[in-house]
Amino acid sequence: MEKYYATSHEWVMQVDDQHVRVGISDYAQKALGDIVFLSTHELGDSVSFGERFGDVESVKAVSELLSPVDGVVSKVNTDLEDKPELLNEDPLNVWIIEVEGQVDTSRLLSEEAYLALDKDH
Repeated sequence: MEKYYATSHEWVMQVDDQHVRVGISDYAQKALGDIVFLSTHELGDSVSFGERFGDVESVKAVSELLSPVDGVVSKVNTDLEDKPELLNEDPLNVWIIEVEGQVDTSRLLSEEAYLALDKDH
């Protein structure tokens, strides 16, 4: 399944006709350093493109998570409650929230375009 990226370094991937998963890019986790805490919207909460849906705290800083999609939170990755460091270990396969919604590719970057933004990506 193809991932699309927001310029704020979150990725989104359609998992079925009605649901998408959201995570952070490898670049984001490297920039943050060791992730120690994560907070997100809860089940049933609405998310809007470009709006905050949570925070990720690392040993360096606290950063807002911005939604790359519009919809309603249908799942939260509860594994991250006890092990937020999973985002450091495998950021491109560890999702944060699942949203009932559709990927709008006109608002996002393909992986190739995202990686071309900066040589560090």
